Amino acid sequence: MKLVTAPVILLLLSGCSQSLDDYQQMQPKLTLPGFFSGSSQAFGVLQNWRGQQTLHFSAELCGQWQGNRGDLYEIFLYSDGRTDKRHWQLQVGADGQISGSAEDVVGAASGRIAGNTLYWEYVLRIPQVDGSIDVAVKDWLYLVTPQQLVNRSTLHKYGLTVGELTLSIQQQDANASCTDFIQRYQQTERSAPQA
Repeated sequence: MKLVTAPVILLLLSGCSQSLDDYQQMQPKLTLPGFFSGSSQAFGVLQNWRGQQTLHFSAELCGQWQGNRGDLYEIFLYSDGRTDKRHWQLQVGADGQISGSAEDVVGAASGRIAGNTLYWEYVLRIPQVDGSIDVAVKDWLYLVTPQQLVNRSTLHKYGLTVGELTLSIQQQDANASCTDFIQRYQQTERSAPQA
């Protein structure tokens, strides 16, 4: 029994870390202009450091691209009644490098695509009742089908994991215009966190 258990434990331990290059041959191939064009819908859950679900949410997205430069607009509706939004300005490099900025991101987001996977990192400023908190986000996005993507994020503060987010995104219409959505985005007010 010990001879069987040791290799299984070693296999599990070796699977605890991942490298982006491991996914270079994975299909379908992810491109941001290919997936984040037109309209999409998303659903997700947020868990605290204990693994307990603290919130669930839905989101609407719309993206538009001019070559390798894109704008992705997101509107979030949370289970506690709050509304949030984010406008990503994205840049795709020829070598798979990705950079981005948004109004609630401190500095720039940066990462890289390999195969069906994007890994990137950024610092997100999250509003609190008495101000805001900056958390480091490590984001893994996996394209499962040409129209379906799974996003796993870990949130870190002082080097410790303080939360995890799991998000499923479904592309609705890659050819949809974002004009009306952008108007709705501009009219959407962020809700203040509840005390």
